[in-house]
Amino acid sequence: MTAPMRVFHVGPEQFAELDALPAQLPSSGFVWIGIARRELDAALPRIQDSLRDWGCGALVDLHVSDLLNNHLPSHFDTTSYYDLLVFRRLAALPGSASVWANGRNGTQDAVHEAMAAIDTSPVGFAAFDRVLLSVHAPECAVREYFAQRLALQAQSLDTRGQARLPPIPADLMLRMANHMVDSYLELRRLLSRQLDTLESELLDPKSRFYDWKMLLDARKTLHMLEDICEDQRSAMQEWIDALEEWPLDSESGSPRERELLRLRSRDVVEHIERVLTHVRRLELSAEAAVQMHFSALGHRTNDIMRTLTVLTAIFLPLNLITGFFGMNFDTLPLIHSATGAWVASIGMAVVAIVLGVYFWRKRYLGSRRRP
Repeated sequence: MTAPMRVFHVGPEQFAELDALPAQLPSSGFVWIGIARRELDAALPRIQDSLRDWGCGALVDLHVSDLLNNHLPSHFDTTSYYDLLVFRRLAALPGSASVWANGRNGTQDAVHEAMAAIDTSPVGFAAFDRVLLSVHAPECAVREYFAQRLALQAQSLDTRGQARLPPIPADLMLRMANHMVDSYLELRRLLSRQLDTLESELLDPKSRFYDWKMLLDARKTLHMLEDICEDQRSAMQEWIDALEEWPLDSESGSPRERELLRLRSRDVVEHIERVLTHVRRLELSAEAAVQMHFSALGHRTNDIMRTLTVLTAIFLPLNLITGFFGMNFDTLPLIHSATGAWVASIGMAVVAIVLGVYFWRKRYLGSRRRP
């Protein structure tokens, strides 16, 4: 079980986890406080006191409410002390990839479980000049992933400066946001498999499609993801605009570090755009599959009606012949002849064959493909 709050010191060439909130900020680097949303309310007075002691300024009550809100969409806000970014993550719940790996549950159960495997909980960031406060969901793996990753990077630093640790809190915030956008790839595979299954059932001429509710749920999921990505893009765009307005004498990094922040911000926006493009492509694919389904259904209905019409046209003269000889008259031809029934039957067969061959050559019967 992961700790509810973890405190790290991120320095230029070191990364260490602290036992508790330090009395003073380190001489170099910054402090990263990663805390679960449930524990933020209880630990808030201690965090606020530490922020005041460090000279960072306390969190605004409205922003505290935003960090505690589990249903808040992605957005950005700024103050004179810190920047606030709430970023909803796009990910699949742990273990959901195995839903498609085994086929024992059947297609419908697998699709239903894949629909329920989407996690869109928000992650909140309060980025000060030398402090980063990140608020996560209880089961969010983003904090643990970056804690392990930064520890490995600190161990593998070389003289060329590769695998650099984040120099300022905003840099780490953007790295985590970029990772959350990239985690959509696993979810994208699940949704693609799901829609491919539904489209195959829709376009199968030998099956009858009844999973309309499942298809509607898939479309609702795509719409939800599109809205989340739109909010993410708007939040990042506001962050980029605020970054351009940072004062030159700010302590939040050198001009080179700010340029790196701009590059990382544009990279995050580009990844969000790619996610949006894929979501919209899936939406168009689902719409096209539905339209093709109804087109194929209308085509099959037209084939059935054409066949019934041709059969009616063939039997119409036969009914006329039988109706003619069925009249209650005593002087009809062939009525009193021993071969009359055979002559009428042969005539009816000839008429049926001629009409059948005629309609076949006109391609009103059978396949419409040319040989």
